[in-house]
Amino acid sequence: MTRPVAVLLVLLALAVPLSLLAGRIWLDPATTPNAATILAELRLPRAVLALAIGAGLGASGAAMQGYLRNPLADPGLFGIAPGAALGAVASMWFGYAASPWLLPAFALAGAAGAMALLVAIAGRTGGIALFTLAGMMIASLAGALTSLAISLAPNAFATSAIVTWLMGALTDRSWDDVRIAAPLTVAGLGCLLVAARGLDALVLGEAAARSLGMEPRRLQVWLIAGVGLTVGGGVAVAGIVGFVGLIVPHLVRPFTDRRPSQLIVPSALAGALLVLVADCVCRILPLVTELRLGIALSLIGAPFFLWLLMRMRRGGGGWPA
Repeated sequence: MTRPVAVLLVLLALAVPLSLLAGRIWLDPATTPNAATILAELRLPRAVLALAIGAGLGASGAAMQGYLRNPLADPGLFGIAPGAALGAVASMWFGYAASPWLLPAFALAGAAGAMALLVAIAGRTGGIALFTLAGMMIASLAGALTSLAISLAPNAFATSAIVTWLMGALTDRSWDDVRIAAPLTVAGLGCLLVAARGLDALVLGEAAARSLGMEPRRLQVWLIAGVGLTVGGGVAVAGIVGFVGLIVPHLVRPFTDRRPSQLIVPSALAGALLVLVADCVCRILPLVTELRLGIALSLIGAPFFLWLLMRMRRGGGGWPA
C-alpha cells in the first residue's frame, strides 16, 4: 500500500462517521429519537452512495487523462454522462420518474447507447484523435437532445423535475440506489484497473506503446466499459455531478510517480472523499433548501479549471512527463 492510499484511507475513516452525523440538525445517537433508523435508512446509504459515485468519477478522470494525455480531460468528454442524462430525462419526459427502477434503467440504457455509439464510430481504428472527436460529438448530440426534451416537456412540473434532476444531488437516496450504483462502480473500477498497464505504455506515445504490445482497440474497450459503468451508474442515481474527474487526479498526481496505473486507486479514494465532504457541506449550509451537490462541485470545479488554464498559459502546465 502506497503512502497516498494509506493517507486517503485514514481521511475516509475520519470523514465517514462525521458525514453520518452531519446535517441541518446534527445527529446525537445518544439523545436523538430514532437515531438508529435515521442512520441506517437515510444517512448511511447516502454516504455509501457518495463514496461509490466519487470513487467512480475520480478513477474515470485519472484513466481518461492518462489515455488522452490531456490534463483537462474529464469523463464528460466521452459523452457517456450526457448519454445517461438524456436517458434519465427521457424517463421523466414520459412520466416514469416516480418509479424507483425505471429512471435508473433509462439512464443506464442512455449510457450503454453512448458507449455502443462510441465503439461503433471510433473503435475500429483505435486512434485517440478520432476517439476524442467521437466522444465530443456524442456529448454535443446528447446535450442538444436533452435541451430539446426540456423545451418540449409536456408540462411545467416535468420541466422543473428535469432541470432539478440535472443539477445532481444525493437527497432522499436509499439502499435501492446503492444497489444500482455500487455494483456498477465496482465493475467499472475493475475494468479501469485492467486497462492501467496499457495506459502506462501509452505515456511513451502510440507508436512506442504498440511496439511494446499494447493493443489499442482492446484498451479502448476496457476504458469505455470502465468509464461507462462508473459514470453511467452514478448518473443513473444522482444526476450530473461534474468536475470530480477533472479535479481529483491533479490533487493526487504530485504524490505519486505520475504513472496512470498508480493514479487510478488514489484518485478513486480522493474522489470518494471529495464527494462525501461536498455532500456534507451541502447538508449543513443554512439555506432555505439544500444546495444541490452538482452545483456545489461546479462552484469548486470551475475556478479550479480556470486555474489550470492559467497555469498552462504560463507554461507550467501540460501533461506531466
